[in-house]
Amino acid sequence: MKVGCIGLGDIAQKAYLPVLTALPGVELHLQTRTPATLEAVGAAHRIPPAHRHQDLTTLLGQGLDAAFVHAPTAAHAEIVGRLLEAGVPTYVDKPLAYELHDSERLVTLAEERGTGLAVGFNRRLAPAYAQCAEHPRDLILLQKNRVGLPEDPRTMVLDDFIHVVDTLRFLAPGPVSDVVVRARIADGLMHHVVLQLSGDGFTAIGMMNRLNGSTEEVLEVSGQDSKRQILNLSDVVDHKGQPTLRRRGDWVPVARQRGIEQSVLSFLDAVRAGTVLSAQDALETHRLCERILLEASERAS
Repeated sequence: MKVGCIGLGDIAQKAYLPVLTALPGVELHLQTRTPATLEAVGAAHRIPPAHRHQDLTTLLGQGLDAAFVHAPTAAHAEIVGRLLEAGVPTYVDKPLAYELHDSERLVTLAEERGTGLAVGFNRRLAPAYAQCAEHPRDLILLQKNRVGLPEDPRTMVLDDFIHVVDTLRFLAPGPVSDVVVRARIADGLMHHVVLQLSGDGFTAIGMMNRLNGSTEEVLEVSGQDSKRQILNLSDVVDHKGQPTLRRRGDWVPVARQRGIEQSVLSFLDAVRAGTVLSAQDALETHRLCERILLEASERAS
């Protein structure tokens, strides 16, 4: 398979390239407009110079079988649009785009072209989180917090809080009938945001505090007098009478722990099998993010 990797920033280098470069039967092509980065990353992963490209048009000329997009979010709409127009099955880091109309356009384009489109919500495949879908979960609590990082609301919600939104949607045990949003926005920056989803017999609460004192991610699912707690996608504490701690194995790669390896493999397996992946469900997460931004803005004004 000829596979393109577009954008060679931090997430591509730390998470995706170690997986992609280890796969047999994959001819990897890199693309970034920054020559120094292209040379350094290409050399580090022993990618032949002929497979390093500064221009997307040149990359598309290689006859790609699939592509991974890790460019900055602001460039997603243009890059993903060109890949879909060329009929290249595409995996893109969340979000699809900052603006909902761009995300909707890309999903519609993929459907019209019959081309697979996947959005990188890797937590759905992270082992500790995926196993929570089998646990009683009348109440779901997810926190994803950071230190000293109040941010523009759209950037914060679409680039980061979207993981919380999608994970709550994934773990919700039934249809959501009620949505409540609370947030603090001061001087144009979002300090924290809280989302509550509820339905028949369950409540799911997600929150992000950008003035938290430490960076952390904590998921708790509880029901039927039992609780499971996941700390930073790694340590699992089961509460049923006595707390029991399970740590990830010392040799488990971070990409596997966080569901990135599984996301890459499932996407490429679908491409090999000729399965056209749909981003319609991912689009629902983007629509919910837009609702969060609208309601948070209305309360702040």
